[in-house]
Amino acid sequence: METKDIIYELRTKQGLSQEELAEKIFVTRQAVSRWENGETIPNTETLKLLSKEFDVSINTILGSPRELICQCCGMPLEDSNISKETDGFFNEEYCKWCYADGNFCYTSLDELTDFLVNHMSNENWPADQARAYFEEHLPKLNYWKRYAEIGGDEKFAEFKKQLIREFNDLHIEGMPKVTTLNYLVGGYINMEYTLPNGQKVKFLDDNATYLGYQLECEFGGDRCFGIAANMDFLLVCTYEENGENPELVIYKKR
Repeated sequence: METKDIIYELRTKQGLSQEELAEKIFVTRQAVSRWENGETIPNTETLKLLSKEFDVSINTILGSPRELICQCCGMPLEDSNISKETDGFFNEEYCKWCYADGNFCYTSLDELTDFLVNHMSNENWPADQARAYFEEHLPKLNYWKRYAEIGGDEKFAEFKKQLIREFNDLHIEGMPKVTTLNYLVGGYINMEYTLPNGQKVKFLDDNATYLGYQLECEFGGDRCFGIAANMDFLLVCTYEENGENPELVIYKKR
């Protein structure tokens, strides 16, 4: 179906006149008429309003020109499983299981891979085959491939090794030797620190992906070390269970 037919069908199914729909999305009745006659199509902002009003994706309104997949887990997306922002607008990049209530649901690529292998492997698709598939394909999705831009698997592997060396060269007392780094979602590790002058500050982007890890303090107790890095900086902090009482140890430009 074409956009003009889809808008007409959605409007009449909801029992709205052209004028009533126009009022809901802040346009004129004539604009709605032109859409349904195929003379014009709504602009981007109006498509968002139509999407929210009719509870369908923009992709559906436009006649499904794209085959949508979740850019976190790779699941094919349909209107019933597309995520939504907290304001009710569709987010057509992710499924509702990877992104919910304005937050990403997986803190690392390893965590997501383990979940998918546990839930999707079966007699016909053994766990080792499923894991090999996800380890190959997940990093290629937009949400996880940010670091692949530095150039191929080999360069990325060397980049991770370099970050590990740089963390260990800090020689932070009580912090174990770093041996591995995972993908980490910014929203889960973006803690708020109190600076000596009393100012509170965050250093990370909630929507970005970093390389990092959690390490138990060698002195024991209830505090852990958290490390995070990208191509621009290294960050080391400590915190208690569930990220309580975070303290910044070092933030270093690379």
